[in-house]
Amino acid sequence: MELFIFGRFHASPGKERAVEEAVTAVVGSTRAEAGCLRIHAFRSTRDARLFYIHSRWADEDAFERHAALPHTVRFIERVEPLIDHPLDVTRTTLIG
Repeated sequence: MELFIFGRFHASPGKERAVEEAVTAVVGSTRAEAGCLRIHAFRSTRDARLFYIHSRWADEDAFERHAALPHTVRFIERVEPLIDHPLDVTRTTLIG
């Protein structure tokens, strides 16, 4: 069953550029992964500190493999100190 991931990243004040760079870098690396069907990064039009990553995976196993890869681990280590909340990643399935 396909899996859809929503990651939310609200930058601490003054860290917007660093969050944008981290998000952009991980999206590029992730696109080439087996099992990644689609991935895009977004920035809110109403809050310049708010970023999202939306990705679509062949199945939960593909996402689990992604989560363990070095570039993903480095991204988490890089972005966590830059955001003003606990890591917010939601796994979902399509309902309609």
